Amino acid sequence: MAVHVMDHPLIQHKVSVLRDVKTTSKQFRELVSEIAMLMCYEATRDLPLTDKDVQTPLATAHTKVIAGKKLAFVPILRAGLGMVDGVLTLVPNARVGHIGLYRDPDTLQPVEYYCKLPADIEQREVIVVDPMLATGGSAIDAISQIKKRGPKDIKFMCLIAAPEGVEALTKAHPDVEVYIAALDDCLNDHGYIVPGLGDAGDRIFGTK
Repeated sequence: MAVHVMDHPLIQHKVSVLRDVKTTSKQFRELVSEIAMLMCYEATRDLPLTDKDVQTPLATAHTKVIAGKKLAFVPILRAGLGMVDGVLTLVPNARVGHIGLYRDPDTLQPVEYYCKLPADIEQREVIVVDPMLATGGSAIDAISQIKKRGPKDIKFMCLIAAPEGVEALTKAHPDVEVYIAALDDCLNDHGYIVPGLGDAGDRIFGTK
C-alpha cells in the first residue's frame, strides 16, 4: 500500500489558492478540475504500454500506446463531481460511475444513498475521486462497495487529507494506492480537516 503526497509546484500553488476564503465558487470549481487533471497524470503513471507502428506522412514510427487497460472514475457524490471534468480531460474514453454518500452529522459515519457503476467494472481499473479525506469513512465505504463488483484494481485520489483519514483508509484497504495533493494537520471536533478549505461541496456548488 502506497500513499503519494504530491509535491509538484503547480499542484501546490493551485491548492494554496483553493484554500483561500476569498476564492469564488467559479474559481474554486476551475481549480478543483485543474488539480484533479494534474493528479491524474501522476496516478496513471504505471499504466502498461505496448508497441505500435504508426504511419506518419514521412515514414513508419515505432511508438508506444496504452496496453488496452480500461479505466473508470468513480466520484463520491456530491463533491467528487468537481474532479470529474479534470480527469476526463486526460482520459476522455474512461467510464464514470457514481457513489452517493453523506456524513451523518452526529455519528460522522457515512450513509449510502446511491451506487451506479459501469456494467463491465470487473474489467477496469478504478480511480475513486473525492476532494476531502477527513475521517476516511466515506472513502472506506465507497471502496468496499466497489470491491464487491470485483474490479481489476482500485486507487483513491483526493485534494486534501487528514492524517486520521489516511490511517483509517490504509488500515481498512491496504491494497489501495492513495494520491493526495496536500496532507494537513488534523481533524477538529466536528470532523473537519484543519486547516483544510471548508466544505468542498458547498464551495464547488456555491450552496453556502
